[in-house]
Amino acid sequence: MASPLSPAIEKSSDYQRVSSADFLLGIPPYLYAVVFSSFCVIVGLIWDICWHLSIGRDGLFSPPHVIIYVGAIVSGLFSGYQVLYTTFKGSVVEKAQSVKVWGFFYSSLGALFCIWGALMMLTSAPFDDWWHGTYGLDVQILSPPHTVLALGIIGVQFGAIVSVLAVKNQMTGAQPTNTDYTKRRFRRLNLLFALSAGFLVTMWYTLLSEEIGKWEMHNSSFYKVAAMAFPLVLLAFGRGAGGRWTITSVTGVYTALMCLTLWIIPLFPAEPKLGPIWNHITHYQGFAFPLLLIVPALAMDWILNRYTYINDWVMAAIMSVVFVVITLIVQWPFGSFLQESPYARNWFFGSHYYYFGNDPDWEYRYKYAPWVLQNATDFSIGIAYALGFGYISSRIGLAWGKWMRKIQR
Repeated sequence: MASPLSPAIEKSSDYQRVSSADFLLGIPPYLYAVVFSSFCVIVGLIWDICWHLSIGRDGLFSPPHVIIYVGAIVSGLFSGYQVLYTTFKGSVVEKAQSVKVWGFFYSSLGALFCIWGALMMLTSAPFDDWWHGTYGLDVQILSPPHTVLALGIIGVQFGAIVSVLAVKNQMTGAQPTNTDYTKRRFRRLNLLFALSAGFLVTMWYTLLSEEIGKWEMHNSSFYKVAAMAFPLVLLAFGRGAGGRWTITSVTGVYTALMCLTLWIIPLFPAEPKLGPIWNHITHYQGFAFPLLLIVPALAMDWILNRYTYINDWVMAAIMSVVFVVITLIVQWPFGSFLQESPYARNWFFGSHYYYFGNDPDWEYRYKYAPWVLQNATDFSIGIAYALGFGYISSRIGLAWGKWMRKIQR
């Protein structure tokens, strides 16, 4: 990892002398590159899902795949360059801030995740093409080649998060002054963290979207899956990065990205190219309106910062109750709106988008199927399980966040 301070700053005793025109603010360009890569891979993935919903079969070099490959290549190249530069031209300080690999190479921890993720992503491309050629079109998000791709994407995105945190944590210990330049660098690093963490939350949601769609919001399984998945990452990011509204900003990025892709992708024409075609369409079908994670995020941020003295085991119990209860309060009625209301069948909420291979006149397209609904007893038992899963998820997230605060390599 490059030194957290640019050479111009390292040679100056007064950080305020650095020109405000320094757009990078002394932050290594490598960080901007890996955050950009994280953005590319998740946008490409959402576009690819919309492609399958709207067009069907795709090729190895379809436009969404190209965007994903760009993210992998940029991440791999910049991370590889960072490793080689630190190894052969890095200063003693830079090498001390790095991890030694194979007894010779010096790398940041984030760069290792990015390189590993990029290799997995590029490996998944021919695997996916062979899979389609052998078994035909798959509509599952977690088919074997998609699973390899997903692990690679998570590697790239987590590498971006770790890279940003390492520089931020190095800066926290290295800069004793409280100058305007320092504050701007912290704000920029916080922005890069919110973006990279928000992209990972979006990826996390995408992997689970088949289990937590609008059609499941009146079933306890939705809340069990959400409680297992989201407190883990949200509390890890909230504690790992610090700050008063970190969880809120991360879920805000997730919400904005989901909304923008939902609103922009369907503007472009598309028609099915694989039969049977039951639902005739002329434009891309959107993916999904985001979960209202930003609502429990506000409460979780406030509690995490207001009651810092509470033991983590107790905090995990509080966070589980807060997340599950608030999610239930907001998602149950919102699920009714998305699934049943004609006012949700528009470009904004996108509940009318539908796979071309499904019958558009299916009787349960706009209402909850009877096998989804539960009686009060079964639903209550399911929510009790959700609280237990949320407790485990929250406790692991808090411990993970504590580890992330110590990352400096």
